[in-house]
Amino acid sequence: MPRPLYRPTLRQTACLAVLALAGLGYGFFMRYQVIEQSSIGIACETSGNWLCANRRTVITLFTPQAFGILALCAAALNVLRPSVVLWGAALLSGCAGIVLYNTALSALAMALLIVSLARPAPETS
Repeated sequence: MPRPLYRPTLRQTACLAVLALAGLGYGFFMRYQVIEQSSIGIACETSGNWLCANRRTVITLFTPQAFGILALCAAALNVLRPSVVLWGAALLSGCAGIVLYNTALSALAMALLIVSLARPAPETS
């Protein structure tokens, strides 16, 4: 008898949906309200508050495609060994990466997440 396919439970799916919305919300907020606003960029040259520190950190991370690489690594590991934690990491970084200029790698990670649904569930001992 073949093993069943890996499927998150209903509660896990709800948590993953919340994580995906959080990643998208963070990405949209950072891109359209913080990074692309020239007035905030000018203000952040002289200020050191948490929003400016977060802006600098996000710019430092999306320049070398860090969001996309993290999403792709988590999704590839999820294909090899399905796990809800890897799903969450790939969703958070992938959703944020799609909005924050890391579209190619993040989209590939999302495709790998879909492929991982065709994997058999891990054996429980």
